[in-house]
Amino acid sequence: MMIARRKILLGAILILLFVLILSTFFGKKGLLQIREARRLQQELQAEMARLKREKEKLEKEVDALRHDPLMVEEEARKKLWLMKPEEKVLVRPKLKDKKE
Repeated sequence: MMIARRKILLGAILILLFVLILSTFFGKKGLLQIREARRLQQELQAEMARLKREKEKLEKEVDALRHDPLMVEEEARKKLWLMKPEEKVLVRPKLKDKKE
């Protein structure tokens, strides 16, 4: 009778231990989920740092456009094809494809 009780108790302890180990690794806050959350956190921090650098670069560019007339002129020339009256523009003809 005592041996049967011990076997039942040992079996219950082993089952409990097995469930505890499973929940440690695969539960809602298990080790695997914690590791995945840390990896995601590192990715997001790297993305945030990249966006912060990009924001600083754009803020410098905006500041330069607000206060530097040469920068405004350069952007107008580049994007709007503006030129000074004394400047000449050379237009190269497009080359035809060899197939034609």
